[in-house]
Amino acid sequence: MNCIIIDDDATSRLIIDKLCAKSEHINVVNEFSSAIEAIKYLNTTSVDLVYLDIHMPTFSGFDFIETLKNPPKIILTTSDKNLALEAFEYKSVVDYLVKPVTKERFDKSLSRLKSLSTPLKDEKITKIATSEFIYVNVDRRLVKVNIPDIYLIEAKGDYINIKTQGKNYIVHSTLKKIEDKLPKETFFKVHRSYIINISEIIDIEDNSVLIQKEVVPVSRSNKSELMKMLNLL
Repeated sequence: MNCIIIDDDATSRLIIDKLCAKSEHINVVNEFSSAIEAIKYLNTTSVDLVYLDIHMPTFSGFDFIETLKNPPKIILTTSDKNLALEAFEYKSVVDYLVKPVTKERFDKSLSRLKSLSTPLKDEKITKIATSEFIYVNVDRRLVKVNIPDIYLIEAKGDYINIKTQGKNYIVHSTLKKIEDKLPKETFFKVHRSYIINISEIIDIEDNSVLIQKEVVPVSRSNKSELMKMLNLL
């Protein structure tokens, strides 16, 4: 698996490079101190994996991901422990390594990377060929959830809380994964931590909506799009 390393710190690049060299599955083909230079490289060369620092001058790791139309698999490397929730919103991100990266954690990351090629049955959320329901993995059991019953989905660390009329389901997954499996005409991500069923909105005030008995924040960037989806008089 060919990879590149992007980090403005030379020592951090060296550590990742040495860890990769000890693995027979990873081949470092280039490294960059600038995300912009890496983008230029990827315009002409494809790789399977990117080790990417988040905090870099002028152009962050998140900026890098958003710039690429079809990013390869990405393992983020950072000294900041508090961005994991935001990081896993990106479909291309497969792991989040906190510096200093140890060999044990690096090897665990490689195992996670390999598991991505496992059959669909191992995914945390599986969509059947219908828009009426999904199956979620709860305590090693696949539980059927009727999509119309879902009124709110909230991200909580490495988990999401799927709230329905009758029951809540805590699932090890990300908002991004379940968002891709829900009908877009009914469900909308109003905030980086919340997806709502717009048919369940009771009222909207300023930058929040009332769903059932819960007040849910709406980010400024998403409010205008939400208003377009509503049947306004």
